[in-house]
Amino acid sequence: MTEHLTEPPGGTPSTFLEFPLVTDLDDLDADIAVLGIPFGMPYTASTMANDQSRAPDALRQAANSFDIAYTKNHFDWDLGGPLLDGRDIKIVDCGNVTADMADHKAHYRRAERAARNILGANTTLITLGGDHGIPIPVMRALEVHGAPITLVHVDAHLDWRHEVNGETEGYSSPIRRASEMPWIDKIVQIGMRGIGSARSGEVDDARAYGAEIIDAYEMHDIGIDAVLERIPGAGPYYLTIDADGIDPTIMPAVMAPTPGGLDWLQIRKLIHGLVNKGRVLGMDLVEIAPMHDVGKITMVYAERLICNFIGTSVRAGYYG
Repeated sequence: MTEHLTEPPGGTPSTFLEFPLVTDLDDLDADIAVLGIPFGMPYTASTMANDQSRAPDALRQAANSFDIAYTKNHFDWDLGGPLLDGRDIKIVDCGNVTADMADHKAHYRRAERAARNILGANTTLITLGGDHGIPIPVMRALEVHGAPITLVHVDAHLDWRHEVNGETEGYSSPIRRASEMPWIDKIVQIGMRGIGSARSGEVDDARAYGAEIIDAYEMHDIGIDAVLERIPGAGPYYLTIDADGIDPTIMPAVMAPTPGGLDWLQIRKLIHGLVNKGRVLGMDLVEIAPMHDVGKITMVYAERLICNFIGTSVRAGYYG
């Protein structure tokens, strides 16, 4: 019996921008795939499902609440033309990774297999979280590309904890886990500020690894062009974005809003600059808590962020 790695998103219409739903990932044929991973590894049993678990479907519904024909076909000033630039690009939505409430690690195993299938098909992966634990299985799946990968991390927090309550794969640990993966080479962390779970020892560990840490205050002082210059090489890259890395004036729907994050012009320039610097194998957007949104502003910016990544990747000549 074939194990179902994913299931259709909830709601109608359910997929991101009504792109076709594909849940058979064994012979995937697509340029770009959207994948929801609602659940991270909880620090307590009661937090397995939480408001962030609703975010993948909430993001899809928000994107679809706009006129989809406009989004796909009208001139987009963020991109200099329509979303797909008149090109024959195949985008699919692979639904949400299935979870088993009796086996908290099952969804990570399924997420890694799903991501391996997608990335192994040379398909660009856009992952919707869920908390910041969910990139861990995705980054494990990056092994299929073989070449050393530079990890670019946008966040208010460092995420280098080894464990919390004995759990080593939760939302405080993704960058430490990435540092242990042989295929992850350089790590660039952007936007750190305020107070998170990191203690001085975790900061020391990150620096000892060689992580390039550009805190929010330095980022604002030097500008995104200088940040891009400090991101090494010409790819491949993986981009992980915690919504609380963005300033809460434009992404208020987070559990830990902290002043001083990236504004829209900065995150847009970072995405465009990184995609044009070298191949970005995939990105994730995590830690959105829909019930904390204000006037749907977080969802508006999230949709724009994802569409900018899609449109810039298309124009970079990744496909066809």
